[in-house]
Amino acid sequence: MLKRLVCIVVSCILTVISINDLQVNALDVSAKACIMIEAVTGNIIYEKNSHDELPMASTTKIMTTILSLESGDLDTQFTVDSDAIKVEGSSMGLVEGDIVTKRALCYGMMLPSGNDSANATAIKLAGSFENFATMMNDKAKEIGMEDTLFVTPSGLDEGGHHSTAYDMALLTRYALKNSDFREICGSATAQVNFGNPPYDRWLKNSNKLLNMYEGVIGVKTGFTDDAGRCLVSACERNGVTLIVVTLNAPNDWEDHMSLYDYGFSQVSMQSPTNENFSVNVVGGKKDTISLERSTEIQLPNVTGYTADYKTKVYLNGFEYAPIEAGETLGYVEYSLDGEVVATSDLVSSEAVLEDTSPIELSFKEKLLKFIYQF
Repeated sequence: MLKRLVCIVVSCILTVISINDLQVNALDVSAKACIMIEAVTGNIIYEKNSHDELPMASTTKIMTTILSLESGDLDTQFTVDSDAIKVEGSSMGLVEGDIVTKRALCYGMMLPSGNDSANATAIKLAGSFENFATMMNDKAKEIGMEDTLFVTPSGLDEGGHHSTAYDMALLTRYALKNSDFREICGSATAQVNFGNPPYDRWLKNSNKLLNMYEGVIGVKTGFTDDAGRCLVSACERNGVTLIVVTLNAPNDWEDHMSLYDYGFSQVSMQSPTNENFSVNVVGGKKDTISLERSTEIQLPNVTGYTADYKTKVYLNGFEYAPIEAGETLGYVEYSLDGEVVATSDLVSSEAVLEDTSPIELSFKEKLLKFIYQF
């Protein structure tokens, strides 16, 4: 009987593995190189030649944009450098003497993929393209992009400018943590103010995937003759965020949609279990009080991986009565690899009344009280 049960269990496991393999093998990805990761954990769900060094065209502007956003002072007006905006390819429409802001240039880079806005940003931030390339490569090292060389701020092919699908996924995972970046890259259209004098005009996003697949929140298209069609996207569903990068992909829209169809089946959201929160109470009718999270916490887990989430609780050593039910007394953090990924306030699960009854002193306490009177 036991032998038969073991055989049934093994058979079920093999069946699940076989179905998963069939799903992976059924993916017909046109990209020369690609990767799909879960955004919180960074776990790889699917990859193909993800460490091959290839040109990445205008997806480069993800780096240029995040450097600009992190530099601050986004809404102060300035005049664009006349020479910087004289560049081939896609444009946001800058002309000599135009007055802009860094924020406007970010929209110009991420929506119509303006090479003029990327160049103007580089000169504003670093004074020269060479200095800005140094900034880009220093940031790449900080993020962990070990197989990337940035040469141009726009992504035009020059001097060995290249990256990998894996590195671009790391960059995108980093950039999406910036709320301004997330808003900009997910805008299908945006009203932006620039010119001489500045006036409002509309920019349109070249990322058609925003309107082709439910839940897509960005990120960036790219194309040059050498790089082919490049696309970086991110998509949210039921609290899960996936990032897909394809380089040199003739059918990039279809690649991303089919990868998301598969990818979301490989991620589940789970709530932390076996947690008991409490704090000591002084002057109450109870010595301790139990606590509970004020918000539900759901953490992603990717099939085939075990995410080592760490829990850190922040509470006072004790609390004074009275305490109301639902009163916030602390908070809890959940982190992965040293980075906080979720937080929740900790609130009292019940009320604790103040203990107003007379305190009965022990013999020792009575004796000490008697002595201290003299």
